This record gives sequence, structure tokens and C-alpha cells, in this order.
Amino acid sequence: MAAQPARDAERTRAEILEVATREFSDNGYAGARVDEIAAKTRTTKRMLYYYFGSKEQLFVAVLEQAYTTIRALEQELDVEHLDPVDAIRQLAELTFDHHESHPDFIRLVSIENIHRAEHIGTSSVLSRLANPALDVLARILERGRAAGRFREDVDPLDVHMVISAFCVFRTANQHTFDAIFKRDMLDPARREHYRTMLGDLVLGYLTAR
Repeated sequence: MAAQPARDAERTRAEILEVATREFSDNGYAGARVDEIAAKTRTTKRMLYYYFGSKEQLFVAVLEQAYTTIRALEQELDVEHLDPVDAIRQLAELTFDHHESHPDFIRLVSIENIHRAEHIGTSSVLSRLANPALDVLARILERGRAAGRFREDVDPLDVHMVISAFCVFRTANQHTFDAIFKRDMLDPARREHYRTMLGDLVLGYLTAR
């Protein structure tokens, strides 16, 4: 009989996280209201605090879920059976697709940067996600170097930064870029162009001599 309450608790927690993700990404950490989050779920403010302890801990949980999702997708990529060039392109495309389809993630990262990563610094979960993110890249780069395809002096973190920078910029700056240059970077007609461009940019760096 204990399984049902446990499942109910998991559903309630997941529902709170879903609503909180929207509230924090739309209104920022300071602007989001716990009362509003509770009102949009099937629970109470008291139960919200029961599950998460505080507004800050709820925001940390939202960040943890957002980052864990992209790290899990990276880990699922079967890079060992791909040519290193194809593996790099697929990893870049995976990040491109994820960031495009998860604008809440981009906004949450921007909000946390406004707060100088003070919330991420309190999370033991997020501190453990750095190595998985780089391990996938490191394995691809190692195979590429061994095959004579990639240059020897490449830092996996630099490659991660290049991929992230392109994908975050395209979503985070969509509206300002369009207002200034009259080009919507999320225009479906340009999607494959930008997706291919990202892979070309990364591979151009990796194969430059």
C-alpha cells in the first residue's frame, strides 16, 4: 500500500517543478512568487515548502533538473560507434536541438548568471555534472587525434564552450538580434543552415593546422 503515496508524492513533486520552471524562467528568481506556483499546482504553499524547503531550494531543484536533462541526452549519444567527425557533428546538433526546444533552460541559465551562480554553488548535484559533460567530448577528441583527424592541442572545455555559445546565443538573443538586424535566428527556413553551420565551425577549429 506504500507504493501509491510514493507515486503521488513523485507526481506532486514533478508538477511543482514543471510549474516552477515556467514561473522562474518567465519572471526571474526575484520576480517568481511561491504563492503563484502553489496556486497553479494541485497542492498548497505549505506542501510546496514540505517538498522543497524554501524558494531558494526550489530554484536550485529547477536548475538541477534543467541541467540533468541535457547531460543525460549527451550521455545517451552512442559516440563510440561513430566516426569522430560524425560524433562531433551529432553532439553539436544534439545541443542545438535541445537548446532550441528548451527556451526555459536558456532563460534559467541567464537568470542564474545575473545572480553570479550563487544558487548553483549550493548544489552537490550540479557540481557533479561537469565531468559527464566533458567526458563525452574528451572520448571523441581522443579518437579523432589517434586517427590523425583532429589537431593535438584541443581542450574539450573549449569545444564545449564554442558549441554552447552558438546554441545559447541563437535562442537567448533571438528578439534583440531580430530587432537590430531584421533576422529571426529561429526562423524554420534557416534552421538547417544554422545547424550545419555549427558543426562546420567546430570541425573547422578541430581540423585547423
